[in-house]
Amino acid sequence: MRTPSKPSTAKCNLDTYTLFLLAEPKYAGCNRLSEILGDVSHDSINRFLLRERYEPKDLFDEIKQHIDLIDGTLSGDDTVIDKPYSDPALTELIGYFWSGKHHRVVKGIQLITLYYTDPSGQSVPVNYRIYDKQEGKSKNDYFREMIEELIAWGLKPKIVTGDTWYSSQENLKFLRNQKLGFLMGIAKNRKVSVQPGVYTQVQELLIPDNGLVVYLKNFGKVKVFRKTFKNEVERYYIMFLPCLEELEHLTRYDFKQMHSIHWGIECYHRAIKQLCGIERFMVRTTDALKTHFFCAIRAFTQLELMRTEQLIENWYELQRNLSLQIAREFILGHLKQRIGLNAY
Repeated sequence: MRTPSKPSTAKCNLDTYTLFLLAEPKYAGCNRLSEILGDVSHDSINRFLLRERYEPKDLFDEIKQHIDLIDGTLSGDDTVIDKPYSDPALTELIGYFWSGKHHRVVKGIQLITLYYTDPSGQSVPVNYRIYDKQEGKSKNDYFREMIEELIAWGLKPKIVTGDTWYSSQENLKFLRNQKLGFLMGIAKNRKVSVQPGVYTQVQELLIPDNGLVVYLKNFGKVKVFRKTFKNEVERYYIMFLPCLEELEHLTRYDFKQMHSIHWGIECYHRAIKQLCGIERFMVRTTDALKTHFFCAIRAFTQLELMRTEQLIENWYELQRNLSLQIAREFILGHLKQRIGLNAY
C-alpha cells in the first residue's frame, strides 16, 4: 500500500474509514463517522476522501501476499450500486444502467470487478473499474484492460469466467491470445457447428450432461454445456482450454466446479452492499466517490482475511457480533438500573 499524503497530520486515514464501513451497518456520511470518533470533524473526513488517490493497483499490492497468484480462477462481472435519489447532473459517475437484481434500468453507479479465487479457495477482488461515460469505454473494454493489468502485475490465472455479456468474439479471442482457458455464458442464438460448414443455434443442439465439443462460429473449438435453473430457464455455457485435446476430457463435474467458483462474485457483490457500506455515501465529487469505493472494496478483503484466519466463521459474523454486544449492554444496563431503583 502506498504512503498516505499526510501521514503525520491527517486525522482520518484509510484504516479509520475502512473500519467505519465495517462497523456501521446503517448510517452513512462524514458526519456519522465524526459523531462516532468524537474528536474528529466531518471536514477532516471529507478532506481524506478528496485528498487520497487510491488505485486498484494499491488494492492488489496489499492483498497479493495473502493469495496464491498462480493457477487460480479469475471471474469478471459487474453490478449497479443503487442511488435512486441522487441527481446525475450533480454527480458525474451516476447514470442509468441495466440491473440484473431489478431486471430493469436503474439509476446508480456501475462497478466492474475482477474477482480471483486461488487454488486453496480464498477469493478476493483484485482489480476493478467504476464505469465513467466520459472515458468512452465499454464494459468489455474495461474487462480486457483489467486482465492485461493483472498479468503485468504478476497474476497468472488458469481460467477466466464470465456471463453472457463478456462472451463477445473479441473477448474470447483476447483470452485465447493470452493463453487463458475460460468458462463463459453464451446467448442461446450463438451459431455453432457439429459438422463442418453446417451451423445451427446452440439452443437447437442435443447436449449431453458431459457437454458437447462444437465449433463456435468465428472462434474455434469449445465445449458447450447446458444448465437448467429452478425457474426452468435454460442457459448455455462454453468452456475452452488452450490445449484443445483436453476439451474432450472436460466433464459435467468440471463444469459444475467452475460454475460454482464463478458464483462467488455474485456473493461478493451482495456482501459489499450489505456489509461494506459501498452504497452508503453522501459525497458527490468523483475523487471522493472513488476513495469511498476503494475503502469499501478493501473492507471486504479485510473480512475475507479474517475468515481465512478463522477469526470469524463467515463475512456476516462481524456485524452480528457487534450488534449482539451493543444489544446485550443495553438490556443488561437497563435491567441493572431497574433493579437498583426497585431496591431503593
